[in-house]
Amino acid sequence: MHLPRLLSASFLLLLPLPLLAATYTVGPSGRDYTQLSALVDDVDLEPGDVVLVDGDATYGGDIIVRGSDRGAPGNPVTFRWDRSVGSTRPVLQGGSHTIKFQQSNHVVFEGFDVRGGKSSCLFSEAHDVTVRDTIIRDCPSHGILGADNNSGSFTLEYSEVYNSGAGTHRHPIYMQSDQVAYPGSVFLMRFNYVHSGNGGSLLKNRHERALIHYNWFEGSAYQELELIGPDCETQQPGWSPGLRREDVDLVGNVIVHTSNWRNAIRAGGDLNGRNQGRLRMVNNTILFTRPGAANAVLVQLGQGSVEMHNNVVYQTGAGAAPNILRVHEASEVKTPYCAPTGREPWSSGRKVAGSNNWVQDSAALVPAELANTYRGTDPGLENIARWKLRPLATSALLAAGNPSPAAPAGFPFPSPLPLPQFDAPQRVKMAIGAEVARGSGTGIAVGAFESSADGGAPVR
Repeated sequence: MHLPRLLSASFLLLLPLPLLAATYTVGPSGRDYTQLSALVDDVDLEPGDVVLVDGDATYGGDIIVRGSDRGAPGNPVTFRWDRSVGSTRPVLQGGSHTIKFQQSNHVVFEGFDVRGGKSSCLFSEAHDVTVRDTIIRDCPSHGILGADNNSGSFTLEYSEVYNSGAGTHRHPIYMQSDQVAYPGSVFLMRFNYVHSGNGGSLLKNRHERALIHYNWFEGSAYQELELIGPDCETQQPGWSPGLRREDVDLVGNVIVHTSNWRNAIRAGGDLNGRNQGRLRMVNNTILFTRPGAANAVLVQLGQGSVEMHNNVVYQTGAGAAPNILRVHEASEVKTPYCAPTGREPWSSGRKVAGSNNWVQDSAALVPAELANTYRGTDPGLENIARWKLRPLATSALLAAGNPSPAAPAGFPFPSPLPLPQFDAPQRVKMAIGAEVARGSGTGIAVGAFESSADGGAPVR
């Protein structure tokens, strides 16, 4: 039986109204709170709430945003620099973890300068966290750290990370997801400038699915990218090595390798975990600027497959002879600490495919599976010494890319970004909205950039 229209309206008036989102202010004086840590300790933030923090000021670390301070899907809690107050970003400094998202799901963190955390500058133990337009720097341990447990999707965009990491186990960016608590989560990294690592790899990734698009990586202590599987010693009950496959879509990035370490990218596994997943590389520029042995990609301990289209690999200097795909055979590695304990480089046999990559004449270990490989002595970039990596008007890279890279039979990448839509940043932190669209002329160039003539204007 339907209620009369008037009765229905009267009934609805008796229902509790949703709480209105609130705005809180933080600043040295005249604000709701003088410290961000005091606000999150005192207030349970609700979906839609906004915290505005004054610039031109420094705030203490050990800021813990807890599970009682969480948003909702599509309606996050937002922490943001109030750009109307102060010409410089608010600095969050010191502490063990300078700021920690502790099961505070659905959060946006935008516009800050975070530095000095003894264990990490930013620690995410949460799901659906977005870090945007932020500087992470001068971190004596990890810069950005994703927890082994209770972590899910994480977005990092328009940000800069530098002078972070230490030794072999602490990294400027170290991401992992909890595959039991948040299956299907995604790590999206785009439009970032990550450089000058003090230890570890610029990005160590153990996440279930990583979409790494349009970034500039330069100057790691070890490899720029380490793309491996979950740490098998730290997972929740119910996890097993075969639960999820860790896939990486690497599109439109610049990777500049300067250290004595041989590898720009290492994929597959370390002694704690293997990804058994698919690595897809499209329109990346990989540049080695120091002499000696160099591996664009090193595969070891359980890689599922490698797919490469429209990439440039180049090493400067006399005697340059970079390896395109080096494989550590089982005899070259130790036995993993936990199952699976096999030492084979591929999880189920070698699977390699790709097309239209440019390598120099002296390059070695160029996979025979790659179709239409271009070779030359020089890729024709504008000015490598000044880090201008757009192709010249005379470059063989122009319009030489495969405009429709085919998914390999037997190991297609699930729902990839087909081709880059934007150029990578040009060795600088990119402002929101400053991304440059790739031109749509006669064809796509090989590498991370179109030429100056073909490149678009910043998107507004």
